[in-house]
Amino acid sequence: AQLVESGGGLVQTGGSLRLSCAASGRRFGTMGFAWIRQAPGKDRELIAAITSSGGSAYVRDSLKGRFTVSRDNDKKSVYLQMDSLKVDGAAVYYCAAREGGATLGLNWKLYTYWGQGTQVTVSS
Repeated sequence: AQLVESGGGLVQTGGSLRLSCAASGRRFGTMGFAWIRQAPGKDRELIAAITSSGGSAYVRDSLKGRFTVSRDNDKKSVYLQMDSLKVDGAAVYYCAAREGGATLGLNWKLYTYWGQGTQVTVSS
């Protein structure tokens, strides 16, 4: 699978962004997805994940209520809606996919396919 992220950019504190991940390949509907971010000098952290059906989703506790993950299997796309962004949300955001997506994968090392990343910058 090939993954292409879009939707990153510069936003002010408190603003919103919607990241999109467009996937190619025939197995989209069986794959689980995650959004992973990495800020300069920090480790990668998985912040959201969703199962192949979209029936189960996870968002990191510290982001609940502000971030939402979703998918549209007809459009072969996965989304991350980010609201009330804070300065510490600045990072490169990656979309990643894995086979056997019926269950949530909550470790970024489980993911085989990665996009190129999209930069999110939050100004104060």
